Amino acid sequence: MEQHCGLITGNKEPVPLKSISVTLSINDFVASVSATLNYENEEKVPLEAIFVFPMDEDSAVYSFEASVDGKKIVAELQEKMQAHSIYEDALSQGHQAYLLEEDDYSSDVFSCNVGNLQPGAKVAVTLRYVQELPLETDGALRYVLPAILNPRYQLSEQSTNSCLNIKTPIVPLEDLPYTLNMVVTITSQHVIERVQSNCCLSPIQYLADDKMSAQVSLAEGHKFDRDVELLIYYNEVHSPSVAVEMGMQDMKPDSLMGAPSAMVSFYPDIPEVEASKACGEFVFLMDRSGSMGMHMNSQMDSQLRIEAAKETLLLLLKSLPMGCYFNIYGFGSFYEKFFPESVKYTQETMEEAVKRVKDLEADLGGTEILRPLCDIYKAPSILGHPLQLFVFTDGEVSDTFSVIKEVKLNSKRHRCFSFGIGEGASTSLIKSIARVSGGTAEFITGKDRIQTKALGSLKSALNSSVGDISLSWILPPGLSASMLSPEHAVIFRGQRLIIYARLNGTMPQVESSGEVCLKYTLQGKSLENRVTFSLQPKANKSFTIHRLAAKSLIQRKDLGSHETSEGEKEDVVNISIQSGVLSSFTAFIAINKDLNQPVQGPLATRVIPWPMMLQDLPVHGFDSYYDDTSDVALASRFSLCEESVEDDVHREREDNGVIRFYDLESLNPYKRKLASVSMTETSDSYTKKANFQNDKKGFGENFAMQLISLQNANGSWELDEHLTKILGTSLEDIKAANPVKDRDPSMWATVLAVLWLHANEKDLKCEWELLERKAVAWLHDNAGSSIQMLVQAASSLLKVSVTPAVFGF
Repeated sequence: MEQHCGLITGNKEPVPLKSISVTLSINDFVASVSATLNYENEEKVPLEAIFVFPMDEDSAVYSFEASVDGKKIVAELQEKMQAHSIYEDALSQGHQAYLLEEDDYSSDVFSCNVGNLQPGAKVAVTLRYVQELPLETDGALRYVLPAILNPRYQLSEQSTNSCLNIKTPIVPLEDLPYTLNMVVTITSQHVIERVQSNCCLSPIQYLADDKMSAQVSLAEGHKFDRDVELLIYYNEVHSPSVAVEMGMQDMKPDSLMGAPSAMVSFYPDIPEVEASKACGEFVFLMDRSGSMGMHMNSQMDSQLRIEAAKETLLLLLKSLPMGCYFNIYGFGSFYEKFFPESVKYTQETMEEAVKRVKDLEADLGGTEILRPLCDIYKAPSILGHPLQLFVFTDGEVSDTFSVIKEVKLNSKRHRCFSFGIGEGASTSLIKSIARVSGGTAEFITGKDRIQTKALGSLKSALNSSVGDISLSWILPPGLSASMLSPEHAVIFRGQRLIIYARLNGTMPQVESSGEVCLKYTLQGKSLENRVTFSLQPKANKSFTIHRLAAKSLIQRKDLGSHETSEGEKEDVVNISIQSGVLSSFTAFIAINKDLNQPVQGPLATRVIPWPMMLQDLPVHGFDSYYDDTSDVALASRFSLCEESVEDDVHREREDNGVIRFYDLESLNPYKRKLASVSMTETSDSYTKKANFQNDKKGFGENFAMQLISLQNANGSWELDEHLTKILGTSLEDIKAANPVKDRDPSMWATVLAVLWLHANEKDLKCEWELLERKAVAWLHDNAGSSIQMLVQAASSLLKVSVTPAVFGF
């Protein structure tokens, strides 16, 4: 193949971005990031370079500057339309101009424009941001530097001006012309136990004997084939803490940025209390777009996303309590649901759902989540069964804010537990729909198992919720605290709570302390957590706590240009300008007037590419995801939620009872057929891979999933040949070893199944723990005093042993 140094686009044009350098400073639970993009124009014409890139939606971007021939040009944060006008005027006058903005339609995508980059010129552009680090269930703090920019599925005509619609080149990894290096410094009040990553790191270097500071870096030659994920483990990570930060001296002392700010971190010690067994309506909304046929990560031997999703759905179904209600939706360019409305969880409905789950494929085209959401919300509530919504998606929608708004409008009647599958999942979508509804968000990347995280969230949904949450302060006279964070309606067991507050009044001149108390009730019992803290605010030139508090305020109000009211838009702009934190209504603009030479003709545009692993490309190419004239995109042009959602929808019931919904306005019969064919072909390479690994539908040679699929809704197993095949013995031998032959054989089968799981799947107990509880509860209700005899006989037969506590004796 002909080689071109740095020539990687379809037209073999040089790419002006040469390297990215990241300096990451982690202090306890907060990351401060400085990312420098180094540009060089190797062409003979002036360029405008456009780089569209992802960033975690919790990132508070507060600084943007350019360095040109040793001269630093610091950008100003201005209202976005005004910044765009200044940028265009500067280019027309021959100046260099730099523009950084957040997308109007998704707050985790940014674009950086470098305008009038002269031939031979070298420019370094630096942006800085801070963000909270989420706490994983195993106690790790997680930082991700996104290296994957997935395309966003075109949803509405409104979003045509989004930077998401820029046709960013997707190139093979080996052709990517720019490099990445990253240096990480960690400091903490806690001992740093270890740092792990999905990428190669240099050995950890402790900077002091107390191991409270350390440094690592990406190994030289890192490739952009995955997001860079760091897991930082401290000891005593669950200890509550309060950090107080000085305000800006040149700001009004009672303003957002002028007054001292406090960051309060609680990890409430909430006991595990199981809620009513028959309480809840559980709706599972599963992405079945073509990309769900891809692998979970960049390793070709990893599980396909759709197969992981099927396993997850089966585990969730088997773990539901008797008497609850449930339904399952699949969505892509259109959507299907298993039942016309949520049904009571019985043996019959569970069996029907399990059968359909085994047949699921990644065959529904694009990623259109809004219409099925509207269908779920329009259904009447079931008295005594609060709605718990579980959303699983690896995709993106172009108008994320419309989805967030719909979830927010219905937040008082449900909680949403969201899961981002694979690298590149929209943090804006996943985190926001969980935040506005009082649920939790999880991301499954690398070797994470979606099953583990989904079952953890189901445990939270089944636990009794904490209520009457309040925060009280004990402060010296003349000092008070006002909350900057939204009120929390619910706290889950194992969840960390971060709260921001402004300290009003006169700070003590002598060393003194304050106290903050988190109070809540659980099943009528009052509980509280207290923490005492120093009232000597620390100086921080980045004003990290203030800017994170401002970001929290912006997130509550900013729903993009088409979903935010004029009043809240004005509030967002004011908060953004005052704090220096970027929003969807503001942009950073910097002008270098030293050139002062009129541009000769239009600037040549160069869009910076992102890498793509070629084995994950669809058969018909990646561009079909961008091109809204494609048949797949035509199939996706559903109108947004209206009072009557069904007015423009055609409904078809398949032979298996599944209800499929189409939009008649955008799909005439010919186009509908064409779109359906296109969607099937687009995902064809995925389904072929899935069928190659698993010739028969179901769960192939995965004996654990086969065993779990045999469990009854009430928690028991039948004693039959299907079970004995998994146990590795004959039905006759199993029956002969039964110590209570005159009793229900399901008791013997259920004990054997539970023991088999402990013997063969102990490492994944967190995934089958809930269904085991059902089994043990059923045994206590039906076997009574015979349980101990059954367990002893089963242990002898299978040659395994478990602690008596497993069976409650």
